[in-house]
Amino acid sequence: MKKLKGFMLIAVLFAAFFSANAQRSIAEATIVYEMLIQTGNTPQSGGGLTGAATTVYLKGNNSRTDMASPLGKEVTIYNSKSNNAVILKEFSGQKLMITLTRENWVAKNKTYSNIKFELTGETKTIAGYNTKKAIATMADGKTFAVYYTPELVPANKAYDLTFSNLPGLAVQYEIESGKMKFRYTLSKINYDPVPVSLFDFPTSGYRTMTYEENQNLKKGN
Repeated sequence: MKKLKGFMLIAVLFAAFFSANAQRSIAEATIVYEMLIQTGNTPQSGGGLTGAATTVYLKGNNSRTDMASPLGKEVTIYNSKSNNAVILKEFSGQKLMITLTRENWVAKNKTYSNIKFELTGETKTIAGYNTKKAIATMADGKTFAVYYTPELVPANKAYDLTFSNLPGLAVQYEIESGKMKFRYTLSKINYDPVPVSLFDFPTSGYRTMTYEENQNLKKGN
């Protein structure tokens, strides 16, 4: 009996060790997603958004998300420790920097904060990763599907509040906006060191405004 208990204990410890080593915590990396636009069930070329991609840079508490397309570029730089953030927009030759406070950051991400994920048990291989399907439910009741890999877990869960409660890295997901559906699919991950200079806030070259000023501008005030 003692031998059996000892064997069972070793088996449990081995399983725990294997599981821990099978999962990789991502503290520093460059993650690239390709974007596809859909209307209904039909993929579209995307017009001016053809070839659009989203690149995420992670380094400790710092994160940077670059959304680039032939139409222009939008960059979000955020430090989850200080809660300082800026949004840089470059479109039609115009360069705008929007500064955000802690409260602004919460307001900006309100729609996608505290999303609840229901794990379906469905699995699928995407971009070479073994993924699991989850259904995300937002505060307003809207849902979307996301395939994630539990083998990779971002150390900084605040880099994208959409997936802060997801038990792994999002590999493919779809976001709807009006009649358009945007599908993001993981293209590649690079684990080389990320230059800290990528997270510096520009000090010149941009027209600067606060988050409140930008919101009022959108409203036409």
